[in-house]
Amino acid sequence: MMFQIIPNSFVMLLFFSIFLSLNSSVSFGQELSTGDQIGTNKTITIGVTIVSSGGNFELGFFTPNNGSSYFIGTWYKNISPQTVIWVANHNLPLSFPEMANAEFAITNGNLVLLNGTKQLIWSTNIDSTEHNSVVAVLGNDGNFVLRDCSNSTSRVLWQSFDHPSHTFMPGSRTDYNKNTNSTRYITSWRSSEDPSPGPYTVEINPTNGQFRAMWNRTEEYWNSGSTWDGDSFSSVPYNIPNTTVNYTYVNDDNEVYYFSPLVISRFVIDVTGEMKQFTWLDSSKQWNVFYLQPAQHCDVYAYCGAFGTCNPRLTSVCRCLPGFAPRLDTDWDLDIFSQGCVRKKKLSCGNSSATFKDRFRMISYVTLPKYYETVKVTNATLCESTCFNNCSCTAYAYDGTECLTWTGELLNLQQLSQDDHRGRNLFIKLAASDFPSDDQATKKKKQSWTRLKIIVLATISVTINLLVCCFIYIYCRRKIAKGKGQRNFFAHLQSRDNDLTNEDDDNNIDNVPFFSFESIVAATNQFSEANMLGQGGFGPVYKGKFLGGREIAVKRLSTQSRQGIEEFTNEVLLIARVQHRNLVKLLGYCVKGRNEKIVLYEYMLNKSLDTFIFDQQNRALLDWKKRFDIIVGIARGMSYLHHDSRLTIIHRDLKTSNILLDGGMNPKISDFGLARIVQGDYTLANTTKIAGTCGYMSPEYVLNGVFSTKSDVFSFGVIILEIVSGRRNTGFNQCEEAMNLIQYAWRLWTEEKAITMVDESLLETCNMDEALKCINIGLLCVQEHPCQRPSMSSVILMLGGESMILPKPNQPAFVARTAISSKSTTSYTKNGLTITIEQGR
Repeated sequence: MMFQIIPNSFVMLLFFSIFLSLNSSVSFGQELSTGDQIGTNKTITIGVTIVSSGGNFELGFFTPNNGSSYFIGTWYKNISPQTVIWVANHNLPLSFPEMANAEFAITNGNLVLLNGTKQLIWSTNIDSTEHNSVVAVLGNDGNFVLRDCSNSTSRVLWQSFDHPSHTFMPGSRTDYNKNTNSTRYITSWRSSEDPSPGPYTVEINPTNGQFRAMWNRTEEYWNSGSTWDGDSFSSVPYNIPNTTVNYTYVNDDNEVYYFSPLVISRFVIDVTGEMKQFTWLDSSKQWNVFYLQPAQHCDVYAYCGAFGTCNPRLTSVCRCLPGFAPRLDTDWDLDIFSQGCVRKKKLSCGNSSATFKDRFRMISYVTLPKYYETVKVTNATLCESTCFNNCSCTAYAYDGTECLTWTGELLNLQQLSQDDHRGRNLFIKLAASDFPSDDQATKKKKQSWTRLKIIVLATISVTINLLVCCFIYIYCRRKIAKGKGQRNFFAHLQSRDNDLTNEDDDNNIDNVPFFSFESIVAATNQFSEANMLGQGGFGPVYKGKFLGGREIAVKRLSTQSRQGIEEFTNEVLLIARVQHRNLVKLLGYCVKGRNEKIVLYEYMLNKSLDTFIFDQQNRALLDWKKRFDIIVGIARGMSYLHHDSRLTIIHRDLKTSNILLDGGMNPKISDFGLARIVQGDYTLANTTKIAGTCGYMSPEYVLNGVFSTKSDVFSFGVIILEIVSGRRNTGFNQCEEAMNLIQYAWRLWTEEKAITMVDESLLETCNMDEALKCINIGLLCVQEHPCQRPSMSSVILMLGGESMILPKPNQPAFVARTAISSKSTTSYTKNGLTITIEQGR
């Protein structure tokens, strides 16, 4: 209605320009700070904020992710990007032009938010008799408190910690009041730009006092696992890096509450339904996710919304059922799927004039939705008829013994593999127009037959000269296209793909997305140095971010790289064909011209393993439990490559810099440029071109060019010793007691002093029995003869067996270090072998 009183668009534009000029802080983020409190004579307007006394938190108007709506809220003052912890008017946003003269102030003893026409938008809504002595103070813990200061002891009238939005802050309480039967809980935002309440909450279970995550406060999809044992819950984190934390949990006759101390951390229920615990790392100036639950997206109830299926094996885990499309495309672009899917075509049920009737489409190997009705029928046909004749019925399932029907929306569907016993067939009711009609099918068959006759006649009538010309033309085209751009490279991938195996495999190169070079340039800000994550033998690796907000790792082949088309082909092809939780996930690739070859991976928040264990400050972030879990994770990934995948894959360049760590410090094996596939049980091969990293290559590979799965076992053994000791295998000087870490470990082992090689930063957290077991396994893996080294499947058994007696290792292989020049790689020839060694970084 306010736009109707503006006489013309020119006046509107003039008003908007004046507003922006008077409030330039909104556009440029330069806000005027006026102390840490609001009194009866003080008003917060656009561009004016208050800051806590310690400078940690700020309160004022803000727009989430530079959106178009304005809210009153609290955020961290000196942390970028803006991290909001509390929102007042989350259900009632302000937009232009009503926010032009909006005010946040104290009126009649209450905090109130008024829009530009002085209408009440939000209020603390409390009874206060003292109006002139009420102040609102922003504390240095982020708590915004309304106090009555009429006497010497101020009284708390209202505080933001009692009304949390999507974040629990240190110093706040999570509780359930047994007297009033009320619960204090946090609620997810609806989207990154909309802080209105979403479907997910985290609260205390009034029955047993456990934490739990809920969908619509009706479906529990996660809980803390057990009641409080006096120190912690079984599934909730309490070891925040670099802090000493004491938690309080009380369950008495009046209430159940949980209290955390003041540390720089926050607990958030995300828009996706995932719970995340963040801690601030001053060293990297960023939030570190050290706890994430549920671990799998599909464990979140209704993660993909109505009529969406969740498949953890896909890059984009959510897909709409056939006949359905995303309700909000913008949300799906941001990997936010909770709004689900809607029908593309309306059903004809109830429409007697409809020419075609609704039909059913079978969806195989899915989990069935939770709420259904059971109908007594004797066969599948009657089950289908029951659902067909009920306009409210959207799907049915029949397994030979019972008929299940669903009405309304279908929620929490998961796409399972064929060997998962939970998979069932679900029949979805779709409009007839979602299927090709019989007439259309007949017409297509006639058209196909006509085309076939024309092709046959044309083939018979063609002359030998025309065939020769076609042959010459095709041959020339192939010669011209060789080495030029995407088409040639895609054909090269396809040929390599066909050569690798004759088995059927859904994870082939056809499923790998191709990205344009322009989109990658935009995502990496022109491959800026600020976005560079590291440098390897392949080339530089950059952090990128697509318009939808998805973060990626971009690996770009440098023109000086010693790796070429074969290594790049390996990188794309192998990772596309294997999937494991401890292998890095391939998102796509890009080829442009002869020089630009790019691989896109999932972005790993904590970069590579070597940046932690070899860094004096970061090594303290990896306690013994995390390091042991990383060792086990690497072993599982390598066991999958050697034994469990359809293809037996030898990595050939396993090292700490190729082990990436996600936000939960879970290891992901990367860099498959040098990997090789061997057929069946044949796990031994040789090469005349040796490439690898100094300190990680097995002796039989360096000296004779022979490699096998036991070559990877040798590299894994080196990694174990490096993780335990915090020292590089090649990080020894000639004047030291040993030339490399293997020799050093062997000497301490024979002297029964192996425990002394454990990293000093682990002494307080280390399980000495596990550490000795890891050193023992590491030395078993680096034994000189390949046949003496254990397989990766045996290594997993050794790591998991608490009472297993491990064999004693034989003397390991001592590989003298090759003289490395100042460059990153060295090549030489020995016995007809071309050897290229990369110095470990």
